[in-house]
Amino acid sequence: MAIRISTQTMYDRNVQQLSNLQGNMLRTQMQLSTMQRVLTPADDPVASARALEVTQAYEMNEQFTVNRQTAEASLLQVDTTLGTINDVMESALASVVEAGNPGQNQSNRDAIALALEGHLNDLLSQANTADGSGGFLFSGYKTNTQPFSLTADGATYNGDQGRRELQVGSGRQMPISASGSEIFEENPTGNGTFLTGAERTNTGTGIISPGTVVGAAVPGNYAINFTKDATSGLVQYSVTNTDDGSEIMPATDFKAGETITFGGMSLNITGAPADGDTFTIEPSRNQSVFTTLRDVITALRTPASSSGPTAAAALTNALSQANQNLQNAQTNMGAVQASVGARRLELDTLEESASALKIQYSAQITNLVGLTDAGTVEALSRFQQQTTSLSAAQQTFRSATQLSLFNYI
Repeated sequence: MAIRISTQTMYDRNVQQLSNLQGNMLRTQMQLSTMQRVLTPADDPVASARALEVTQAYEMNEQFTVNRQTAEASLLQVDTTLGTINDVMESALASVVEAGNPGQNQSNRDAIALALEGHLNDLLSQANTADGSGGFLFSGYKTNTQPFSLTADGATYNGDQGRRELQVGSGRQMPISASGSEIFEENPTGNGTFLTGAERTNTGTGIISPGTVVGAAVPGNYAINFTKDATSGLVQYSVTNTDDGSEIMPATDFKAGETITFGGMSLNITGAPADGDTFTIEPSRNQSVFTTLRDVITALRTPASSSGPTAAAALTNALSQANQNLQNAQTNMGAVQASVGARRLELDTLEESASALKIQYSAQITNLVGLTDAGTVEALSRFQQQTTSLSAAQQTFRSATQLSLFNYI
């Protein structure tokens, strides 16, 4: 029995078929244009969920890359500034060594003091370097506060001990700055364990060495006191712990340059200390490099040559202290710079790992929801077939809708 289909039904079925064919073709076209196999989560829920996780990891990796670029820019500025500071320190040390030349007169020392004044101002300028973002490089967390202010005895630090940090990798929070405190103020005096010095009231020509540690140093404050023995007329020295007044070494005949050892410390005194002279030994402490420079400038501007050998000895002791303290400051600054350099190298390593991760994540996303090379070939073939099918269906539908009895009359 023949089945009768109304014209409207035939029309609706053909329209629906054309719509389906066109939808499939457009979907394949969209896959090819976006190079994505999965266009909506409904296409492959499991792959979509996993791709979302990988995409989030990819984006996090990209953010770490931006953070590393910011960190590198900041650390580069710190590194460059510390290099300039080191150059200033080298010049300051050379000036102090030059000042110790026995042939220098007061006019020469005044000129060297003026040069050191310039070095102090140069250091202060570098210490107050701007960070390029409207703040200061060495203020710690207080970026809007100028780190150092010049004072009569050096400079005052106005920042804090904080170091700004950025997350530059998964689980890696990296300091991207250095505080002015750790660079300019945390510099040990003396030999790093103890500091030797001469009392300003000394009348002899004794010069004390920086000393060395020869054993387990006993921290404390000590005084080496010189007296003249009433019987022999010889100058003797004794060592006293000034914290509790206890005697460490009894009166001993003094011989210039002879090693004096006690409490794990060894030193010597040259020249000719006078009756009543005192030399001090105290635990090393942190001292601002600005204070060290201000002290040596003051010492150089105090007339020495015209005041006799006592003033010359006082100057030599002051220059020895300054030389040691400046070397310590330079060593400390070098350690900070080395730490910055190590962080920059770490950033390079992290960047290499991140580049590999980026490739890995991209490949994972492509495998999960994207079109692989094989998938692209298949999609192109399918698109061609769908285009052909749609064209044929459209042609057939067009022919069918044009049928009429008048064509056969």
